[in-house]
Amino acid sequence: MNNSNKKRPGPSKPSADRKKSTTESKPAMAKRSQNRKPVVKKDSPNIPKPIKSDEIRLNKYIANSGACSRRDADIYIQSGNVKVNGIPVTEMGYKIKPGDIVNFDGATLMPEKKEYFVLNKPKNFTTSNEEVEHRNVLELIKGASTSSLAPVGRMDKNTTGLLLFTNDTDIIRKFSLPNQKSPKIYQVTLDKNLKFEDLEKINSGVTLDGHRLFVDDISYIENEPKNEIGIKLKTPNVKVVRAIFEHFKYTVIKVDRVSFAGLTKKNLPRGNWRALTEQEIINLKNI
Repeated sequence: MNNSNKKRPGPSKPSADRKKSTTESKPAMAKRSQNRKPVVKKDSPNIPKPIKSDEIRLNKYIANSGACSRRDADIYIQSGNVKVNGIPVTEMGYKIKPGDIVNFDGATLMPEKKEYFVLNKPKNFTTSNEEVEHRNVLELIKGASTSSLAPVGRMDKNTTGLLLFTNDTDIIRKFSLPNQKSPKIYQVTLDKNLKFEDLEKINSGVTLDGHRLFVDDISYIENEPKNEIGIKLKTPNVKVVRAIFEHFKYTVIKVDRVSFAGLTKKNLPRGNWRALTEQEIINLKNI
């Protein structure tokens, strides 16, 4: 499937007259972030930055090997069932160095290699293990690795687009936090044209269930009908995207995630997956 012809959400050209008919193509309001004062970095170039250590906490090393969770690893450590280079270690927060040999409950551990993949998810697959009537997204990526992969975040059966998979529990935890600041871009198809005044209201903030939600950007998609909308926001919950438009009495026909944390599904056919590049992994960890 060729994705090169798909339109990507993007900002519209500035409009000089906000009073024109709503049938004309008009842009979203300017991003609020553009009006913020630039942040001045206070770091002095004369102050050396600390060198990142290759040491890793013992409980994290055990968890990375897949033996158990960090919390359970702490219990094993306290009980004296973990040895480093043949010596029992009961110290919490103990860090191991490259080359150290860790013995966990009688077995030598080898930390699992971290792997990262993106999938262009089709409809009728879900990330939930509870929805037994629908197929799970893990079926689509089972040939990618022998490691135990998990999707980052949740996506229902009707939402399509970019979905990240990894066996890196730190990344899964990082991007599941409610205050995660990584941007996501969605292309939304509505049952009718989005009124420009509603677009402006969404751009200025929406109150859902008593909580004020702000989007990073929203615009009509160039050369597409006014019911095709691009929206950029940071919330990890894709259901919020639908809730925003339903709040203004629109029915959401389709939601397609085209970008997640700087990753895109460009040239990736629906239902296919690919491994992340080294640079993409670095960027992902630095967010």
